[in-house]
Amino acid sequence: MTTRLADHLTIGQVAQRSGVPHTALRFYEDRGLISSERSSGNQRRYPRSVLRRIAFIRAAQRVGLSLDEIGSALDTLPHDHAPTKADWARLSRDWRDELDARIDALQRLRDQLTGCVGCGCLSLKACGLHNVDDRLSQFGPGAPLLKPANEGGLE
Repeated sequence: MTTRLADHLTIGQVAQRSGVPHTALRFYEDRGLISSERSSGNQRRYPRSVLRRIAFIRAAQRVGLSLDEIGSALDTLPHDHAPTKADWARLSRDWRDELDARIDALQRLRDQLTGCVGCGCLSLKACGLHNVDDRLSQFGPGAPLLKPANEGGLE
């Protein structure tokens, strides 16, 4: 679909408006997270709706979602026009369980590390990170004492 490129933003304008470096914009485009059209001089031109997509990408990254997860979510949004409120609401519903699990993990981490001093724990018996002789390796990578049970943690 070709649109009037005069209504579009240059990569510099998008970088300035979004606060995202132009190198990251090119990376996002290479990953298929955003798209541009090309001018007659082969310069990238982005629709204004790309600013919302970029804001979404950055917010999702801040809460720890991978670019693959973000890309899958963005694939559910329309590509030929700006997403509607209903589109964003559907995406939000789809992510609710994942975000709730991440919130739970962060709260568990916060609550369980409150007693830690540096990593000279006040109680190595109760520490969620202490793993003498790697005995917890049977439960997979990471710190299983800090993971929720539905992610292989030990509650």
